[in-house]
Order: sequence, then structure tokens, then C-alpha cells
Amino acid sequence: MAVSSRILLLSILSLLASAVVGHDGKQQHGVTYDGRSLIINGKRELLFSGSIHYPRSTPEMWPDLLLKAKQGGLNVIQTYVFWNIHEPEKGKFNFEGNYDLVKFIKMIEEHGMYVTLRVGPFIQAEWNHGGLPYWLREIPDITFRSDNPPFKYYMKRYVKMIVKMMKEEKLFASQGGPIILTQIENEYNHIQLAYKELGDRYVQWAAKTAVSLKTGVPWIMCKQKDAPDPVINTCNGRHCGDTYTGPNKPYKPSLWTENWTAQYRVFGDPPSQRAAEDIAYSVARFFSRNGTLVNYYMYHGGTNFGRTSAVFTTTRYYDEAPLDEYGLQREPKWGHLKDVHKALNLCKKALLWGNPGNQILGKDTDAQFYEKPGTNICAAFLTNTNSRVPATVSFRGQSYYLPPRSISILPDCKTLVLNTQTVVAQHNARNFKKSKVASNLKWEKSSEPIPTVEQLPIDSKNPKELYSLLKDTSDYAWYTTKIELDPHDFNSREDINPVLRVASLGHALHAFVNGEYVGSAHGSHDEKSFVFGHGVDFKPGVNYITLLCMTVGLPDSGAYMEHRFAGPRAVTVLGLNTGTLDLTANGWGHKVGLQGEKLHVYTQAGSHRVQWSNVDEKQTALTWYKTYFDAPEGHDPIAIRMNGMGKGMIWVNGKSIGRHWMSYLSPLGKPSQSEYHIPRAFVKPTQNLLVVLEEEKANPEKIDILIVNRDTVCSIITEHHPPHVKSWERKDSHIRPVVVDVKPAAHLKCPNNRDIVSVEFASFGDPYGSCGSFVMGKCHAAISKEIVEQHCLGKTSCSVPMHPDVFFKNNDACPGVEKKLAIEVRCGRSKNH
Repeated sequence: MAVSSRILLLSILSLLASAVVGHDGKQQHGVTYDGRSLIINGKRELLFSGSIHYPRSTPEMWPDLLLKAKQGGLNVIQTYVFWNIHEPEKGKFNFEGNYDLVKFIKMIEEHGMYVTLRVGPFIQAEWNHGGLPYWLREIPDITFRSDNPPFKYYMKRYVKMIVKMMKEEKLFASQGGPIILTQIENEYNHIQLAYKELGDRYVQWAAKTAVSLKTGVPWIMCKQKDAPDPVINTCNGRHCGDTYTGPNKPYKPSLWTENWTAQYRVFGDPPSQRAAEDIAYSVARFFSRNGTLVNYYMYHGGTNFGRTSAVFTTTRYYDEAPLDEYGLQREPKWGHLKDVHKALNLCKKALLWGNPGNQILGKDTDAQFYEKPGTNICAAFLTNTNSRVPATVSFRGQSYYLPPRSISILPDCKTLVLNTQTVVAQHNARNFKKSKVASNLKWEKSSEPIPTVEQLPIDSKNPKELYSLLKDTSDYAWYTTKIELDPHDFNSREDINPVLRVASLGHALHAFVNGEYVGSAHGSHDEKSFVFGHGVDFKPGVNYITLLCMTVGLPDSGAYMEHRFAGPRAVTVLGLNTGTLDLTANGWGHKVGLQGEKLHVYTQAGSHRVQWSNVDEKQTALTWYKTYFDAPEGHDPIAIRMNGMGKGMIWVNGKSIGRHWMSYLSPLGKPSQSEYHIPRAFVKPTQNLLVVLEEEKANPEKIDILIVNRDTVCSIITEHHPPHVKSWERKDSHIRPVVVDVKPAAHLKCPNNRDIVSVEFASFGDPYGSCGSFVMGKCHAAISKEIVEQHCLGKTSCSVPMHPDVFFKNNDACPGVEKKLAIEVRCGRSKNH
């Protein structure tokens, strides 16, 4: 739709929806919508939402996460519902612990926020099997996510159960509860063409099924252009303000269900970031173009505990979100987005009730504005889309400077309260500090037995397919066979050994010959299949070949997921005098899982079922390691750094904190994840059992237990920064200052009621660098540190004025230099506490 046509249509819709209370004047219950916004209990709302997934944290973490989300300006929490954890076996349900969906939703309500419930049941979410339970694969004649009777039967059964559960607890907004939106399916447009007419019919069926459940709140389909009425099609992506073509009907609102705050990571990936400035720009852009709901995916990513992550996905999930894996505020992302929410809320009346307009200001610059005729209600968004060149524009008689790729928000069409590229919020850095209490770990080891075909008799001519063998009950399956070789089979040259080659469909394997470790190989997230090849010291006579084949999570996306396969498909021995020996149809024995898994050696009771010995210099593959540690000091989050280790899994007091993989290095030569979260809720005051399954030859002596904090807090601002957005309020339809001196300043606040105990760096002049690594420039006011200490030491929060007279005492030592103020402080427990 052309911009001008859309603006006209929105103006008409705004007039038609001038009242949203019932005819009797009483407040309406439930959620409706029009082309401008959702209407919740009779009121329009600007909605700032964040994804927090209940199984990726612990119930003990939920209150703090939700409080920080609300303090960050959110009024909606979005979560998927995870079918495969709730129904791991057909007909057997689990809603306990961190799977307690109802408890999580009620807690959101207690914090005064709404809920978007993404029922799915396919969710992707970088979650094992996209949330679909494995047993679904084994339903006869099933085809996932298509007009397929078996799939539709089980999908409808599950969705009805979840909706019924929510209704029984009165959790829908139509019942007075917090759920304002529900989602059916997930990004189906990506694969719809693969199913042809079966896909088209499935979309219609899914929408009709959802609406028939009569929740009293709208249903949505994300990235589904053909979402049938009354289902709303929503946007996912990084820049929906520019890429979203809009709802498929003019009477539906523009909703953004996934604004990706970073990029999820898989093993082998380098670090990934998304700047706070880019997210802020995208949000302001979307709201300037009739958006009224944005959801940050993720606001808190959390941890993929146990075996819950999808194929090759790291245990840490969206750590670069506004709340990091440990639930700590990542600055400036958390603070800058909070400021954006504050600025947009100052525009609320104009955005929800004003008539939209657009004005071209110059090359790559324009103004989107909303105003209500005959009133003072007006808001404008001045945009510079050029990513390299700043611009100075004139709007309604005033001049405004726009940094590259930025939006300035004017809640009264004249007062600049925030520019998306100019970060006033503080910064911080994360610290991993070695625990003093949980140190000097005393390790013991127990070797996992390597079976041969004698213990695992042949039960198949060819190696079995790995997914169907494991049935998602373990990552590990043994494959055994044997060959008999004559002395004449070997090459007479001592420098030429036979080679064992295994072509595998994924995901990884370790090879053993006659009980000795030979080597390993693995695929990747992008290419699951691989070929293992390694020289082997076979001996004359019978030789036992044992393969430990592994999955690293099940696939979570794409068409025909039920037809994906993994495991060895061809096994050969090269370099024999008799030529290549094909062992693929040699006859194979199989066993699912490790002995240590079956004995639960990672639990206190199970650990007594095997023999343990002291760790020595001899390193063997496939070994269980155990130790005990006392709870680290304080109340900060806990992590374990897996230095010296290769690949495997970690348990604390019998609870799996996920897979570790230190030996799979990124292109930068470092592991994709080195530290792994141990929730405080998993830890007792003393004698915590820590068990590590290590697949490779490794040494646990270098493992450290760490305390995690963000007690390094910084600020860096320039003399051209606007005052903090909290300096303004809307009163009587006017934007007014709430402070006497509306000028730029550095604002610092310690987390968790801690105090500023030291000023590590302070420079007024031209410093550079980032939080934790600031460097003094050529221009520097000598009393910078003294001034900051006067304003900040011993306080939980402080503000330092950004003014040359304060630092240079009316004698600018370096005129003509654009002044910056960079500060780094350390927070801690002061004597006052």
C-alpha cells in the first residue's frame, strides 16, 4: 500500500475508533483490535514486550527477571509453550518446576504485565525438535505441519489442552487474566511452498481451529502473509519498520513479534552482537510507522539445560539480550531501550489518537508525525537513514542535528528527548571472578566401559539410523562390529597403516578399536554430515570396532522434519593389501546410552555404583569426573569455566546444566562458550556434587567455579548529548522538564543496591575506548577523577555534570576539541552496608 493511501486510511480508522468503551459506559473485558492498535479491556495501549522462556531459567530466577523487565519499561512478556517438555511421552504430562507454565503466567500478572502465549505447537526457538515431542515422529503416516490427519489430530488435542488449562485458571484477558494474545503455528511461510496445496489447507485449518477455541483474545500468526481472518499476521526480523509490508487487512494492527536482540549462537560460532543503537533505531522506526507492539526476542535468553537445545545450539542462549544469561542487566542495551520506551510513552496520545503525516526534510531524511487537530497533541520522528553521514534538518522552524542512521523523538513535535544513536544510559562490563570458597577442587575419575560386539551381539546387518535408535532418550549410541585380518592383509611398510573411514549423516562420533581410542569427528550446524578417517593399528586376528555415535540436539526447522536422519551410513577400511574392505553390511550390534547414564552416576546415589580413582596424568577418552564444592560466597550468579576439557555434559547435584564443547573452536580460535551457568537454586550450602562426562582426553584440574557480576559500571557522553529522557514529563498535553537544569550529564547506578567503592577511570577531554578499557586522549582535565569521586563515591547512584566549567574551571585547556566524559567505577559493598 502506498504511504499516502495508508496514512489516509489510518486517519479514517482513528476517527472511527474514537471510543473504545462499551455502549453502557462500562469498561470492556477482553481484547479487540482495529487498524491502529490492540484494544485491551477497552483501552488502547503501546506495548513493549520481551521474550522470557520459563524452561530456560529457574522459578527462583523468575521474580527478578520479571522485575527487571518491568523496570526496563516492558508491559508484556512473551513465551512459547514447549510441547516436548510437557508431554515427553504420549499421554504423560509434566508441568512441574521450571516447566510450571501456570505459575510463570500468574507471576507475570502479579508484576502487572500482560502475556503473549505462543502455543505453537511447532515453535522452532532453537529448541530440541522445534518443541515437537519425539514420539510424534513415530505416529504412522504422519507428516508434520501439513494437511495431514494424524498430525492435525495430535496438534489439535495438544492446543485444546493448553487453552483449557489457561481457561481453568482464568488467565485470558477476557476472563480478567493477563493473556492478551495467543499464537498458532510459527513462521510457516518459510516452508509452506514445500507442501503445496497441503500447506495452504493447513494454514486455513490451523487458524480455524485456533479461533474455534473462543479464548476471547486475538490469535496471531507470525511471518504468515496469508493469515486468515480474524488471525493477525505479524512481523519477525531486525527491521520491521522497513521490511514489514503491513497487516494483510487494513483493520488489523501492526505487531512485531520478534525483534532479534542479537543472534543465537551454535557451537563453532564466533561472538555475535547487535548494538543497542541499532535496536533502538528499529523500534522507533516501527512505532513511527503505525507499529504499536514490539517484542524483543530475546529479552532474557537463559540456559538450554540438559539436552533441550536444538541441533548444535550452544547451552547459553541469547546471552547478548538486555538481560544476559545470568539475569544481569547488559548495559547499555537494557538502559537505552528503557529510555526509548520512556520517550515513546511521552508520544503515547499522539501515536494512538493522532492523524499520521510525513514530510521529506532532505536527502535521506524525513519526518513521520502524528497530531490531533485542535489540540496540543503532536509527536514527531525525525529520521536520517544514511548510515555514514550526519544531517542537520529544519522541522517546523527549528534546527535538529541527526547522527548517521538515527531517529530523534520529539513528543511535542519540538522538544528533542532522545536520539536513538546517542546513548545516555550507562554501560557495564561482566566480570567472572574465581570463587574463594569453591576452589581447590579434588577430582576423581571413572572410565566408561567400551563395549565390543561380544557384549552387544549383532542385531542388524547395517548400522541403524541414529534418530530412530535413540528416540531422543540420550545423545549417545554404541555401534559394534568385528573383522578378522590375516598377516598378509597388512602392508609390509611400517609407515603405512590401514585407515578406518566412517561416512556419517551427523552429528559426531568417537571411534575405538580393540578398546583403544582412535579419534573423533563431527559435523556442524550448517553441514551435519561428515567423514571420519584415521589410521588404525589393527592386529592379525579378530579386531573389534566400536563407534560411539552422537546427536547434538534434534533439528528445529525446515520442511519434512520427520524425514531427517543421522548416524553412520558407510564404514570402510582402506589400505589393506586386499583393497578396500566395506564393513557397512558386516553386521552390527547396538546399544542406546552410556552405562554411567543408566546408573545415574551424576547423582549422589548413583555415584556409589561405580569405582572412582584419583585423577592422574594419564588422560583417557570417555571418562566421568566428579568432585564436591561448597556454595560460592555471596549471592551473585555462579558459573563454571571448563578450561582443559573437550566435549560432554555437566551435572550439579544430579541436575544437568547442559552440554559443554570446548574443543570445537570458532574461526577466532576460541570455544564458542567457555562458561556455563550453575543456577543458585541448584546449589546447597555445602557438599555439592559436580559430575562431568568428558568424551575426549582432557584434564579437569583447570576447571574453575566462578562468581559472576556486572559491578564495572561506566558512562561515556559528549557535550552534544541530549539530557536524559527522564528529565521530561508530559503534563496537561505539554512536555515539561522535571529537573531545574536540563543539561547533559553522566548517570551511574550500581546494581543490587551496591555502592560505588572506587573510581577506576575518569577523563574529561577526548578519551576513547569502551567500558573496562578506556584510554586517556591528548586532552584531559587533571581534576577529572577528583570531580567524579566527589559526586559518586559511597553512593548507589550519581550524576556528574557534563560541563567544561566544572572540569577546566573556566580555562579550557584544549579549545576546539569536542569534549567527552568517560567514567569507570567499581561497585561493591561499602562500609555503609
